[in-house]
Amino acid sequence: MYKNKKIAVIIAAGGSGTRLGYSKPKQFINIGQTPMLVKTTEVFCKSSLIDGICIVTNKEWLNTTKKLFEDKKFEKVIGIISGGKERQDSVAAGLRSLAVTIPDYDYVLIHDGARPYITEKVIENTLEKTITVGAAVAAVPVKDTIRQGGMTLERKEMYAVQTPQGFKRDIIEKAYIKAFSDGYYGTDDGILAERMGVAVAIAEGDYRNIKITTKEDLPMERRIGIGYDVHRLVPNRELILGGVNIPFEKGLLGHSDADVLIHAIMDSILGAAALGDIGRHFPDTDEKYKGISSIELLKQVGNILDHNGFKIGNIDAVVMAQKPKIAPYVETMRKNIANALRIDVTKISIKGTTTEKLGFVGREEGIAAEAVCMIEGEY
Repeated sequence: MYKNKKIAVIIAAGGSGTRLGYSKPKQFINIGQTPMLVKTTEVFCKSSLIDGICIVTNKEWLNTTKKLFEDKKFEKVIGIISGGKERQDSVAAGLRSLAVTIPDYDYVLIHDGARPYITEKVIENTLEKTITVGAAVAAVPVKDTIRQGGMTLERKEMYAVQTPQGFKRDIIEKAYIKAFSDGYYGTDDGILAERMGVAVAIAEGDYRNIKITTKEDLPMERRIGIGYDVHRLVPNRELILGGVNIPFEKGLLGHSDADVLIHAIMDSILGAAALGDIGRHFPDTDEKYKGISSIELLKQVGNILDHNGFKIGNIDAVVMAQKPKIAPYVETMRKNIANALRIDVTKISIKGTTTEKLGFVGREEGIAAEAVCMIEGEY
């Protein structure tokens, strides 16, 4: 309730999100660990000003949407329905649903499911203006100079319109009836009210209340992972480092080809994404990995990373070996790794060092490698 008025909300979430480039609608893409639509809805659920929420989604994703809100903490979500071809069709379906589920509501806020950064303050600002005037839209002053054709518009009079947009019940219901009667489809709900001669007030929005439309709108999360590995040097084994067969009298002992450099890199990637380690994904108890090229395993790690929505920022690795010198092979190693991960070679750094004849490396008993990887993903 707000000022003794019953407040309903329609969350329009029926878009396909094709411009975002994912195989599923954008409202189901995670922001952090939370689906965008859930993050959006939670703000309204937690608000003491809101009495009930109707979510309007794509017909093909109706069951998926319902599963997202099975938790009892979403008790204000009283309707999850499928919408129509256009946003206006979907909001109209939401209005019809509210007439049944909250027959005595007084005002309605209409919000885009792809605006997950809505705040309680913007909700309150919009409601205050709505109840005072009858119709209001959240908006912010534009920061850029706007030109229309060959003419510069007066910036101080320009606003970027957001949601929520609020309306007295009879105003928005009549506005929708008129729009459909006229065969008119508007870009937002405020336009429909204005077509009836209703003054639509501007409520203070928030620049952070953006609509997620393209990948550039998604916040980026950066993570860092560390990987370390060591293998014993033994006779009668090939020495494989960075996918390069290096001529040497000894090779590294291991279940696979024992490429210590690639193993460290894989662990750094998996660690950054919090996806375990190579032992979890490629256990040395599994015969199918016996003698396998670690470059092939690295390709699989790259696929795992892609599947979880991350991409590699850069990799920095160091090989610790008394012998042999790896400098002549570094560029080939970088190319092998870049090709396996499908990234630019400039994102990969490989260095070699000795331990000044100290420890197991200095005694030429083994070779160690350490890697640091930075990955990026939509937050």
